[in-house]
Amino acid sequence: MKNSALFTDYYELTMAQGYWKHGMDAKAVFDMFFRRQPFKGGYSVFAGLDPLIDSLEGFSFSSEDLAWLESQACFEPAFLRFLENFKFSGDIYAIEEGELVFPQEPLLRVHANLIEAQIVEGLILNMLNFQSLIATKSARVSMAARGKKLMEFGLRRAQGQNGAMAASRASFIGGAAGTSNALAARQLGIPAMGTMAHSWVMAFDSELEAFNAYADLYPSNTTLLIDTYDTLESGLPNAIAAGKRLAARGCNFGVRLDSGDIDYLSRKVRSALDKAGLEKAFIVVSNELDEYIVERLVSEGAPVDVWGVGTHLVTGGEESAFTGVYKLAAVERNGSYQSVMKLSDNPEKATNPGIKELYRFFDSSGAAIADYMALEEEVPEKGKPIILYHPSLDMRRFRLNPEGDIKKLLGKVMEGGKRIASAKSMNDIQNKRIESAKAFDHTYLRFLNPHIYKVSISQGLRDMKADFVERFRGNNSI
Repeated sequence: MKNSALFTDYYELTMAQGYWKHGMDAKAVFDMFFRRQPFKGGYSVFAGLDPLIDSLEGFSFSSEDLAWLESQACFEPAFLRFLENFKFSGDIYAIEEGELVFPQEPLLRVHANLIEAQIVEGLILNMLNFQSLIATKSARVSMAARGKKLMEFGLRRAQGQNGAMAASRASFIGGAAGTSNALAARQLGIPAMGTMAHSWVMAFDSELEAFNAYADLYPSNTTLLIDTYDTLESGLPNAIAAGKRLAARGCNFGVRLDSGDIDYLSRKVRSALDKAGLEKAFIVVSNELDEYIVERLVSEGAPVDVWGVGTHLVTGGEESAFTGVYKLAAVERNGSYQSVMKLSDNPEKATNPGIKELYRFFDSSGAAIADYMALEEEVPEKGKPIILYHPSLDMRRFRLNPEGDIKKLLGKVMEGGKRIASAKSMNDIQNKRIESAKAFDHTYLRFLNPHIYKVSISQGLRDMKADFVERFRGNNSI
């Protein structure tokens, strides 16, 4: 499928023409990483990789794109002819989708000619930042639910059609059991889920008639919305009446609460359902939920079976964006790669230079204990002690004797602009997220003051950074 290469920031194109004009289309390596955890949390979930690969394979300029560029009176005709044959032909190394990730470490490494690597920056950040944000939010809600089902139904509150589709995908990776977005369910192969709207109840002469009609249509998949008029005095008794008709046919059902005090109402509803002999009936709740509300209600024992989350899931809630950036790490000069580094008055904005690998250390029990950025030639070995340094070049460091597995996190996913392996199923990616989280102590996953997971750099990378700082101290450019 073709995707317009105009989906990039305009300055990428003006820089690209400058590189072309000066004969600077050399080989380059860029890192995509992020600077801080969203939601004041202790982890993030990497997502968006598979659709990114699809988009990169078809990233090109159409004749209409080139005509628009020509109309800007900014680009030379010869450069526009150069863009006629533009495509991404580089290699990409990336962490697996669903893996838990941490600030500063490369999530994706791009090897390509400088012009190609520059033009794809916007696409890479757009797709990975948003989906990683939503997958992280979904994981937080899913973990808060402690095994109870999470249903995503944020289509109507998402940022546009593309945002809704991407959010449904990322929400499933994070832990949602399904989506109300029918198109996303079809295209992604994930379960379609839903209940009913208040309009269905209001369209009938009576609430009981509406419930019975719906139950007759969908006897094996009925969830009755009971707060249209009066939850306890009207909706609940009518749902029990309709539910008994279903139970007599051997069918189960559920009720949904979409307003009011969920803790109080869910307990009253559970008690009434049980008293009516409908112990198997389940309770679905919604209404502006987020991970904090879910966690509190679960910890207090609210009898909720399914959590329906929309707005705060598909928009990121209080966190507007994932802080992913894309920075040059090395460029070919005089026939070999030269490492480069961005310095800054803000230490957290300084980059890690060079072509790097990323490793995850596990202890003998299989628990993750640290991630380790190292130059290509610095390969850690099990049983061989090493010193891990803090990325900020301060005095913090610790000695580690790797006793468990050492996992190399970056793997090649594209070569010569083509996908290497078949796309993974959505279930496989979701299971990856679940398995990845199991390797981390609960203190890294908690919401309040999470334990900070160690992301460290090697001796060689530390020395390279220190050398850059020393050489360019007091200089405004590098």
